[in-house]
Amino acid sequence: MEWTKSISEAIEFIENNLTEDISAEDVAAQVNISPFYFQRGFALLCGYTITEYIRNRRLALAAGELSENAKIIDIAVKYGYDSPDAFTRAFTRFHGVTPSTVQKNHAIIKTFAPLKIKLSLEGGYLMDYRLVKKESFTVMGAAKTFSYDGAKNVIPQFWAEHYEKGNGKYVCGMFGINIDESMGENQFEYLIADLYNPVQDIPEGFVTRTIPAFTWAVFPCRGKISSTLQDTNTRIFSEWLPALKEYEFSAGYCIEMYDDVRKYPNGTEDENYYCEIWIPVKRKQQQ
Repeated sequence: MEWTKSISEAIEFIENNLTEDISAEDVAAQVNISPFYFQRGFALLCGYTITEYIRNRRLALAAGELSENAKIIDIAVKYGYDSPDAFTRAFTRFHGVTPSTVQKNHAIIKTFAPLKIKLSLEGGYLMDYRLVKKESFTVMGAAKTFSYDGAKNVIPQFWAEHYEKGNGKYVCGMFGINIDESMGENQFEYLIADLYNPVQDIPEGFVTRTIPAFTWAVFPCRGKISSTLQDTNTRIFSEWLPALKEYEFSAGYCIEMYDDVRKYPNGTEDENYYCEIWIPVKRKQQQ
């Protein structure tokens, strides 16, 4: 199934099941794509994680029903909340007013319309990348488990804490590595890592991980890291993946490789800073 079609069908599945108990894994399974990559791609293309999208759509629909004087407890149960209190807290965060206020005063509420995917064709240019076969290699680093939902906000904090604790003297941070070996969980392991030198001791609190041999699609990124990484990740899922005919994702790994910041006058925010995104791929089986 083509990537853009998969996203569209996923949105349709969500819309048809907003009152059911559905998860990001359920949505990915519906379109037969690994949750590891589907959740990353959905968030990059749509601007919301799957969980955020489902929650926002439910709260938008709930507000409309409140305006028609439905009971708060009935709406809370309908849209998956365990209690009216939990529903009220979520509703108030989203709309800025309580459910009872909407019922009594017909207060202004927020809309959140279903997403529509539109593919824009802009010439025949395909983003630059190269295929590289690499043998397995071992890294050492600081590891932490994250949920896909909200990961983009907490991973930068993990990096900041790493350096604030002085751990940069042990691991400089050559790599940022996402690992979800099952490719089917709601969580993944993330490492701030360097290549492992077996003659050196492993400091307390650090781990080693062996990255298997893969063929990697390597995407070069040049420019300020705060913008170039996000832009390249978005283009991978919006341009490269829809055009990919011979290859597909092969495993639950994604690696960002960072050049030595000391080479650049303005560090990672230098106009010429260089980094790469690595994604493991394999040839598609002939149907």
